[in-house]
Amino acid sequence: MSPGWVIGLLLGVVFLLLLIGAPLKPLRIIGQLSVKFLIGALLLFLVNLIGTSFNFHIPINGITATISGVLGLPGVILLIAVKQFIL
Repeated sequence: MSPGWVIGLLLGVVFLLLLIGAPLKPLRIIGQLSVKFLIGALLLFLVNLIGTSFNFHIPINGITATISGVLGLPGVILLIAVKQFIL
């Protein structure tokens, strides 16, 4: 799949989850965490897309997507710093 399709699919799922919502509180929390997880994966995908020109790659897995999704931009910067200076 091309990157355009992946981004479009992720944005469509995020929009659908935001539009529909969940009437029950536990389902709403799971839905919000799912949206944050998808946004984190999308942020890491964009970092990897830009990082290919600099020979830089952060693996997209459950832990890194959760860190970048819950913490947002500071989480992505933290992952970049850990990759550059520690690993």
